[in-house]
Amino acid sequence: MSHKTDIEIAREAKKRPILEIGAKLGIPAESLLPYGHDKAKVSQDFINSVQDRPDGKLILVTAINPTPAGEGKTTTTVGLGDGLNRIGKKAVVCIREASLGPNFGMKGGAAGGGYAQVVPMEEMNLHFTGDFHAITSAHNLLSAMIDNHIYWGNALDIDQRRIVWRRVMDMNDRALRDMVVSLGGVANGFPRQTGFDITVASEVMAILCLAKDLKDLEKRLGDIVVAYRRDKTPVYCRDLKADGAMAVLLKDAIQPNLVQTLENNPAFVHGGPFANIAHGCNSVIATTTALKLGEYVVTEAGFGADLGAEKFFDIKCRKAGLKPAAAVIVATVRAMKMNGGVAKADLGAENVGAVQKGCPNLGRHIANVKGFGVPVVVAINHFYSDTDAEIEAVKAYVAEQGAEAILCKHWAQGSAGIEDLARKVVQLAEGGSANFAPLYPDEMPLFQKVETIAKRIYHADEVIADKSVRDQLKAWEAAGYGHLPICMAKTQYSFTTDPNVRGAPTGHTVPVREVRLSAGAGFIVVICGEIMTMPGLPKVPSAEVIRLNEAGQIEGLF
Repeated sequence: MSHKTDIEIAREAKKRPILEIGAKLGIPAESLLPYGHDKAKVSQDFINSVQDRPDGKLILVTAINPTPAGEGKTTTTVGLGDGLNRIGKKAVVCIREASLGPNFGMKGGAAGGGYAQVVPMEEMNLHFTGDFHAITSAHNLLSAMIDNHIYWGNALDIDQRRIVWRRVMDMNDRALRDMVVSLGGVANGFPRQTGFDITVASEVMAILCLAKDLKDLEKRLGDIVVAYRRDKTPVYCRDLKADGAMAVLLKDAIQPNLVQTLENNPAFVHGGPFANIAHGCNSVIATTTALKLGEYVVTEAGFGADLGAEKFFDIKCRKAGLKPAAAVIVATVRAMKMNGGVAKADLGAENVGAVQKGCPNLGRHIANVKGFGVPVVVAINHFYSDTDAEIEAVKAYVAEQGAEAILCKHWAQGSAGIEDLARKVVQLAEGGSANFAPLYPDEMPLFQKVETIAKRIYHADEVIADKSVRDQLKAWEAAGYGHLPICMAKTQYSFTTDPNVRGAPTGHTVPVREVRLSAGAGFIVVICGEIMTMPGLPKVPSAEVIRLNEAGQIEGLF
C-alpha cells in the first residue's frame, strides 16, 4: 500500500493564520511577533502578564530506547495534544526545535509525522525563526572574546592550557572535534588546542532553555566558566564583559515560537534536542507559559526515558519547580521485535516470541518512570505491519508491569486514532496519584549522583572514572557547585554505554570519560563511553537526497 510522505501531508495542510492560533490561547495580536503568516514569537510582556494564573496539568511523553525501526515519540506528542483537544480539553503541545545536523545526517526532522505533525514542517526543520543561529552566534562571540583578550595582553591571566570554552556549529562535522586554532603567526594570536561541539550541546542552548526571562538569561550567561588561571581560579564570562552582548543576540531567541498542528491546535516549539549529550527538553519559558494558557500541556523529552525523562525530571522539573501529572511511554511492536533480536529487514513478519523477548526494555522504562512517582501509560504507536497477536503480547506484558498499553493510530488517523490514550491520560492526571520526586537530593555528592543514575536508571553495577575525574568533581564541590544536578552524556541506543546492547541489561559498567561544568545552565555534564558532543555524518547522509524540485519545493526532507 502506498502512503503519502510526511512532507506531502504537511504540504497539504490547511493552516490557519497564526493570529487565529494565538487567539485560541487568549494571546492578543499585539503580543505576537509574526514570522510570516504561520509562525510567531510570543512577547515577554504577555508572558509576564499571565504569571498569576493557575497551572494546567503537565504530561510528559517519553519512549523506549530508540531503534532503527523508529518509535514516533514526537508524532505521539503531537497526536496526544490533538487528541486531548478532540475530547474537549484545552491542550497545548510543547516540543523542541530541530537541529540541522541530524536533518542532513540520518535522524530526520522533529515535527512529528503522518497526520500528527506540527507545521510549517519544512521551515521548522531548517532555519525556522533563527533561534539556533542566534545561539551559535552568541556562543562563538564568547569564544572570539576569549582569544581576543589573550591577544591583547591577557589582563585576566587566563591559562591558555585551561580554556574550557569550545566553539560550536549546528552541523554534524567530525573533522572539527579536535583542532588547533590561531596558526599563521603573530597576527593570528597564540596557537592552542580546542574543538567544536554541535550547537545543541552548547551551554548557551541549555541556558536559553532553562532561563525564566531575559534578566535570568543574562545572569546565567555571566556565570559561565570559560577558563582557569594558573592558580586554578575560574574566569567567568562576565569577567570578559561578554554577557551583555550575548544577551542582546539572544533577546528574540528566548521568546517562545508559536505554530500549529495539522488540526490547527496551538504548539510551542522552542529549545534544544539531543538528550544524549544535552538535557534535551523544551524550554522552561515555553512550558511554563503553556501551563498558564491551557488545561493540559503535552511535552516531550529526547530519546528514551533513561536519558530524556531522567533529565526532564532531575534537571528541568527540579530547576523550574514543575510537577508532571502523568507520563506516556511510546513503544512500537517493531522496536520490541528488534530488542528481541530481529533484524530490521525481517520486521514485517509476525514474530510474537521476539516481541515478548524484547518487552523487558519497555518494562525497565516503565519501572524507572514510576520510580519518580509519576503514573504511567504506554502508547503503542501503530504500524501497518503489526498483527493482533503481537499487539496483544505487548498489552499483556505491560499489564504484568502494573500499567496499561493503548494502541494508537494517530499517524494514519490524526486525533481520531488516539482518543483512547487521551482519555486515559486525563484519568491518570485527574486521579491525583502523582507524587513526583527527583531521583536524588541536591546535597548528595556529585559522584554519588552519577552512581545513583547509573545504578537505578541504567541498572549498572558500577561507575568507573579516572582519579582526575573524581578529583575534578571534588574540586567543583569545594567551589560551591556540589548542589548541581547531573546531565549524563551517553548513547541513546542502550541502557549501557555500548550502542549495540539492546534489551534490559544488568551487571554492566558505566565508564566516565570526561566531566564539564555548566555553571550558567546549572548542571554538571558527565560524558560516558564513546559518545561524541560533535556527531559525524553517516556513510550516506540524508543531505544527498534533499533538493528543490522544479516547482521550487523541498524534496527529501523527512
